[in-house]
Amino acid sequence: MSIKKIFTIACLATSALYIQAADHCCKSLNIVSYNVRNGIGIDNVNNLSRTISTLRSTSPEIVCLQELDSVTGRMNQRYVLGELADSLNMHPSFAPAIDFMDGKYGIGILSRTKPISTKIVPLPGREEARTLLIAEFPEYVIACTHFSLTPDDQLLSIPIIEKEAEQWSKPFILAGDLNTEIPSTTIDALNKSFVIISQTETPTHPSDKPQDLIDYILIDKAHAKEIKVTEAKAITGTIASDHIPQFITIELKCNKKCCK
Repeated sequence: MSIKKIFTIACLATSALYIQAADHCCKSLNIVSYNVRNGIGIDNVNNLSRTISTLRSTSPEIVCLQELDSVTGRMNQRYVLGELADSLNMHPSFAPAIDFMDGKYGIGILSRTKPISTKIVPLPGREEARTLLIAEFPEYVIACTHFSLTPDDQLLSIPIIEKEAEQWSKPFILAGDLNTEIPSTTIDALNKSFVIISQTETPTHPSDKPQDLIDYILIDKAHAKEIKVTEAKAITGTIASDHIPQFITIELKCNKKCCK
């Protein structure tokens, strides 16, 4: 056997060992998107413990939440995201969209670890203001939103989100209640820059008799190859809100940062 051939075989063996090691150091994440309606179930009973139980069953690293009151008169001055964070031992990041009943109303992210940074970006909404909450973590970025009910405002939101996603050199994961179904002009527009990675077979609203798929988790196309979706499902059987949650497990492709 020639020296060149022996060298080639040795290199291939070394590469195989590296790939095997890389597989072991991939980071696995459970991500949930859930319009929680402030813990008010489809039965109109305000019971945040049901929301907590639903979320706890998913063992999440990241939860993107919509319809949250912060110290409003409607919720007796309760900070809903803070209560969820305390119960789940997670870090809360809140983004108000509007002033409401002496408090704020908006969206939030729960994370197992504190984000490196957060950013709030206004989005169009003619029936009420909307927002995008971006949280940066070492290997990825999470963006939570709750789109307007108006298709024109949804379409105007997409270039804003695309511009934010383009600023990052790591996966940009978008999650939320997008108030649109498949097919739609909104989904068609999103598909140009993003890939839906949550399940698309089970409707997510209303929770007692799901008929509409309007909740999604997506990733920017530029980094889609850097993740692998190992599970994607809707968490059925809960009436803790008028929506049911979208759940995914992803593996982040190994890189120098996550392998250290």
